[in-house]
Amino acid sequence: MRADTTSGRAVGFLLDLIDSADADRVRARVGLPVPAPEDLREARRRIPWGLPALPSSVLLWMLQEDDPDLNTVVWRLLTHQDTALRRAVLDGVPFGPGRLLAVEVDPVLRDDYEAPPVPERVARLGLVPALRACASMPAARQATSMVYRREHWQTVAEADRENSLPGYVRWALSVRPDCPPSLRAQFGSHRKFDFRVRQAGILDGPADYALDHGPALDVLKVLSLGHVMFPRRAAEAGDALRPLVRDHLGDREEAWAVLAQLLDTFHGTTGELVRTAGAIA
Repeated sequence: MRADTTSGRAVGFLLDLIDSADADRVRARVGLPVPAPEDLREARRRIPWGLPALPSSVLLWMLQEDDPDLNTVVWRLLTHQDTALRRAVLDGVPFGPGRLLAVEVDPVLRDDYEAPPVPERVARLGLVPALRACASMPAARQATSMVYRREHWQTVAEADRENSLPGYVRWALSVRPDCPPSLRAQFGSHRKFDFRVRQAGILDGPADYALDHGPALDVLKVLSLGHVMFPRRAAEAGDALRPLVRDHLGDREEAWAVLAQLLDTFHGTTGELVRTAGAIA
């Protein structure tokens, strides 16, 4: 197994969670060489290629870095339906907790792209009246595309507390990765609502993604680039998995060999993969 293959990087991410001497011995056992140092800019250029479909929360973790280069990568990963996030990137909206200053916009984006036009209904009525007038999901998605700054979210929260917004609007905002958790809780907290939000790719954080999301190979592909994609939060995933890896794999070469064999075809979560490999070994 090569260190620069997808599977090699995935196993390497988990090996980094145990003692370095033990990890080197396991690498020799499973045929995984020590990875060479990588250039950060080159690694970022590779992000959009070869990754699985990302839960939308991963894009938010990237935006929280408030890094112009990463914002350009996020732009390439966004779909045309992510109108609000596209507006935010082009406007230099900060996402990092506590940051108030605008984020510099990559000249490639600033010079070559324009923000989508303001929806006619919002321009005519204003934001809150336009939201209240939404009677379908397409109308709600269009109107909520103008909710992308902190002050917009505050306005929406206050309007909903005064008089509940239409269900279409609540749902369109709830499945946005940048929807404040407090507002999402204000919109609803029953089991069906939570399940649908999770299906939309909204996660509690990297620890949640590491432990309870799958397939394991797809998750580990992303986590192996966490130090590049979302360095401020990458440690949360490692901290969540470290006790499992130590308890079920540790320095046992046989367990790591089983994990490497299972990885490509395993459909469960990373936590289930680690436990299974340890049990088989």
